[in-house]
Amino acid sequence: MPDNLFRNKYRIPSARAVWHDYDGGAYFVTICTKDMAHFFGEIVDGEMCLTEIGRCADECVRKMETLHNDIYVPLYVVMPNHIHLILLIDRCVTPVETPYYDVSTITNDRNDKMQEIANRCGLLSHIISRFKSAVTKYANENGISFAWQTRFHDRIIRDCDEMNGIAGYIENNVAKWESDEMNDE
Repeated sequence: MPDNLFRNKYRIPSARAVWHDYDGGAYFVTICTKDMAHFFGEIVDGEMCLTEIGRCADECVRKMETLHNDIYVPLYVVMPNHIHLILLIDRCVTPVETPYYDVSTITNDRNDKMQEIANRCGLLSHIISRFKSAVTKYANENGISFAWQTRFHDRIIRDCDEMNGIAGYIENNVAKWESDEMNDE
């Protein structure tokens, strides 16, 4: 079977940099909802008005630092159909395995196949996986229609100028929503 097939379906190769372990560093992360649906709310008069699941996602981002003693989230924004955040991972702290649970099941059983894959990923993937699982679990428990786009986008932040540019983009994301490429309306 060719390398790019899994269960006789083509799979998309990883977009992660092969030269980087993702266990430490600074990252600009974008996490999108499935089909870019506006699950998190709407922007009204230049302000983001969060839905219940949007408030949950916002709270889960704020809790990231308490769940992981080796990360810092200095800036983020929850938009109608995506979340942008700057995530700093301190390489000096010993990483702890984050269990992968299948949130698509009511019993929330540990998914051993996905755990095997997760163990090969860097800490960044563990953090985002845990975040997405928490939001999905909340939606399932509260009967809220919700789904994530598979995967997430990250950019390794290489210097202070790049960090400042990304911070400016995040801070102005709500104000520039009308012209944002992620605004599909």
